[in-house]
Amino acid sequence: MGKKRIAAARTLTRRRFLKVGGAGLAGAALLGSGTLAACGGESGGGGSGELVFFTNPDTTGTMARLVERFNERGGEVRVVLREGNADTGQRFDQLRTQFQSGASEIDVILGDVIWTAQLAANGWISDLSDRFSESMPSDFLPGSVEAITYDGKAYGMPWFTDTGLLYYRTDLLEERGFSEPPESWDELKEMAERVTQDADVDFGFVFQGANYEGGVCNGLEFIWGHGGDALDPDDPTRVVVDSPEAVAGLAAERGMISDGIAPQSVATYTEDESAGSFLNGSAVFLRNWPYVYSLVGEEGESALETGQVGISELPSGEGGPGYGTVGDQPLYINASSEHQEAAWEFIRFLAESEQQKFQAIEGSFLPTLSTLYEDEEIRDSVPVVPLAQDALQNTRPRPVSPYYSDMSLEMAEQFNECLNGQVSPEEAAGNLQNAMESIIEQGENA
Repeated sequence: MGKKRIAAARTLTRRRFLKVGGAGLAGAALLGSGTLAACGGESGGGGSGELVFFTNPDTTGTMARLVERFNERGGEVRVVLREGNADTGQRFDQLRTQFQSGASEIDVILGDVIWTAQLAANGWISDLSDRFSESMPSDFLPGSVEAITYDGKAYGMPWFTDTGLLYYRTDLLEERGFSEPPESWDELKEMAERVTQDADVDFGFVFQGANYEGGVCNGLEFIWGHGGDALDPDDPTRVVVDSPEAVAGLAAERGMISDGIAPQSVATYTEDESAGSFLNGSAVFLRNWPYVYSLVGEEGESALETGQVGISELPSGEGGPGYGTVGDQPLYINASSEHQEAAWEFIRFLAESEQQKFQAIEGSFLPTLSTLYEDEEIRDSVPVVPLAQDALQNTRPRPVSPYYSDMSLEMAEQFNECLNGQVSPEEAAGNLQNAMESIIEQGENA
């Protein structure tokens, strides 16, 4: 069965879709200060009657409004919103510093999917497995459940999500007889070559290849799409990146540049550069996050209109849907919080259908509750929700390991050097195998 085409919507709200999830985790500019700032008119925090909610900067205002809505319900504990840095790495460092000092006053944490294993392995967040009913996990998207799971236990509550998508020029493909998006990377290359030969477009494909977390996401998507992985999903202490399948994935990514489908400069691209190249009409295909779709048709943001752009799942090596990187931002409870019951009540409240729907419509966040993807009000108000629905069924998390932060630095460097032709795919995979095995060994012997 062929890949289901996710056609472009006819209308789009004028509200800019925020760079949440993947775009944020991929290295947004630092907007927060190094000091945790209290919001909503509060200062300090951590008192006996306060539940401190640590988040990324709330530029939509939706988090503050949900906190206010929760507080209006009454109760002995009042939630105080605190914002950390926008960059996921900087925000994690803030959090880790507090945990290591033993002085953290934080109760509830808006996290990043890549934090789960490290926070759980260090005992910094609560095991919530016993709090989930048997039916609750099935209410959420499969990738979102995987994002809060470590060592077979649930350490968070799914809240909103993100994934890598393939954007394509429907008008240019249809003019050349292509009625469906590519199912394999080879098909993408063939289509790109056909279009760029006689259309006024510079590049066949653009993506995020720079030496940063977004480059890790892209590299892993090529590896997954060719049947490989970085760690054994059943044994996260076993590194498997030096496999023929992983090498084939890195070779396919490098081949986009060496075969002239993508420009060499893609090795320096982050979300903004790659999205800009596509939106100004310079590329046939783009890999990026859902927020980009909201920019299509926006004055000053895009030379393209919504009817010219389609979205689908990423291709794979052999054909059929590939795997997009899951960019979930789950909710955690500080294991040392004195307000465990109140914290659970709060994150249950945030994850309820009513609150997720509010987040989707008012802030354009992609929900994690499966049923909300059939909600007509959401589908009409936030067109990227139905467009991304199929792709969200094929997501995978980055390696689940308490040592991921160190592994990520190694992957970012080797993936980038491979793209630049400084090392071969075989060398990159071999270098990563050695480096990641060393990281695990050092961590377990510490």
